Amino acid sequence: MSTHLFQYKPYNYSYEYDYVFAGAGAATMSLLVRMILSGQFKESTFLVVDKDQKQNNDRTWCFWEKEAGLFEKLVHKSWDQLWFHGPGFSKKYPIKPYRYKMIRGIDFYNFCLDFLKQQSNVQLLFEPVERIEPMSNGARLLLKNKETYYAKKYLFNSIPFEKPVSGPGKHTLLQHFKGWLIETENDFFDPAVCTLMDFRINQAHGTSFVYTMPLTARSALVEYTLFTESLLNEQDYEEELKTYIRDYLRLNQYLVKEREFGIIPMTNQVFSEGEGAIVNIGTAGGQTKPSSGYTFQFIQRHSDAILYSMLQHGHPRPSLRSHEGRFFFYDSVLLDVLVHKELGGAEIFTRLFKRNSAKRVFRFLDNSSYLPEELLLIGSLPVGPFLRAARRQLFPSSAASYPTGATHPLEK
Repeated sequence: MSTHLFQYKPYNYSYEYDYVFAGAGAATMSLLVRMILSGQFKESTFLVVDKDQKQNNDRTWCFWEKEAGLFEKLVHKSWDQLWFHGPGFSKKYPIKPYRYKMIRGIDFYNFCLDFLKQQSNVQLLFEPVERIEPMSNGARLLLKNKETYYAKKYLFNSIPFEKPVSGPGKHTLLQHFKGWLIETENDFFDPAVCTLMDFRINQAHGTSFVYTMPLTARSALVEYTLFTESLLNEQDYEEELKTYIRDYLRLNQYLVKEREFGIIPMTNQVFSEGEGAIVNIGTAGGQTKPSSGYTFQFIQRHSDAILYSMLQHGHPRPSLRSHEGRFFFYDSVLLDVLVHKELGGAEIFTRLFKRNSAKRVFRFLDNSSYLPEELLLIGSLPVGPFLRAARRQLFPSSAASYPTGATHPLEK
């Protein structure tokens, strides 16, 4: 038996559980906490397995929301005004009834882990996972140390074992970011307003922007973010952050209190929902929005839908997926434009924000807009590049033979 199995209350140990969770990130915690709070799983047993004990502030989730969410008490800071900066354009937007919210990873992990430790039917195991496999009844999880654990009902997986498969019309970019939590000696920031995107920076590496989240008058999270096909050298992230803070924030004296780095896949690959008793969740279940990388709120919706399906229908497979239909098509088209470098993200997002309210853009990026306003948003963008990208997405096999700007048979 693994020495890393934590038993917080007396419990009859077994290698079999009703539900097993592979991964202990936002997707697992969001779903499992909901299941326990529902009060409908008191007789069930749970195992959560992850290689990481979640003791570091490894990420920050930012998202917009109208109402108080399940994890509202964990919101570190929120704003109802934000700046957008693009080439030749800057504007401060009021966003009520939305609020742009920040949750620190360490606060989320600590809250959820403390809650789970109080549940006598939940076990936490910190070991690397080798693989997961469906069985005729249930599923099993194999650790790298060769131990095996069984899920009698369902195994929820948030580990992206599957790698994106390339093909006509399928694209993958990486959203990668380096963030500094900086502190000044004197009051400098306006904590009532954040900067959602600042595209005025160097675009030589590809689509690049910085967001700034003031926490107090003397501290802010400054994050340098890129949508590209490959990562930078570590020094490049550091230099871009230094340059931005000096040239755009006009700040020379500050301390770097914390650092964070992350990578999020942005892809229009279709993720499997899972096989048999395996249910994929989080990024592994396709909950990352392909065109923006936003994940946290889609995880919350997916968790609600899974729980509802389990309670109402007896299985954890909701009928609707977060990214499908016309919204998946929109995301695919935008990815196609970025990959083919017909337009940069700076021009695309600047046009969107210059010609629309932030609230309309939020609804669009949230997959909650209506067709009439989507047409207004699409009308904000240059026709040619997006028409060619749409054509490549609708006819990927034939479009693969025609380079950017070439005449397609449909245009004759």
